[in-house]
Amino acid sequence: MEKLLVIAFLAVIVWNLFAALFHMVSKPQADGRMVRSLSWRIGLSIALLAIMTAGHFLGFWRFHGIGQ
Repeated sequence: MEKLLVIAFLAVIVWNLFAALFHMVSKPQADGRMVRSLSWRIGLSIALLAIMTAGHFLGFWRFHGIGQ
């Protein structure tokens, strides 16, 4: 379940990244959509990091490195 949550967050982050690219290429005048998409991407990235950190410290999942 945790992997699906992370994959969903990453999919939405990539979607917002490409939406910002689309708005940048399609309309050169500044209408704010590109900035809004990039702001959502940054917010979702920070939220994903916070959720993963909280999940680790609450014991929902353990991070592991190579060779453990």
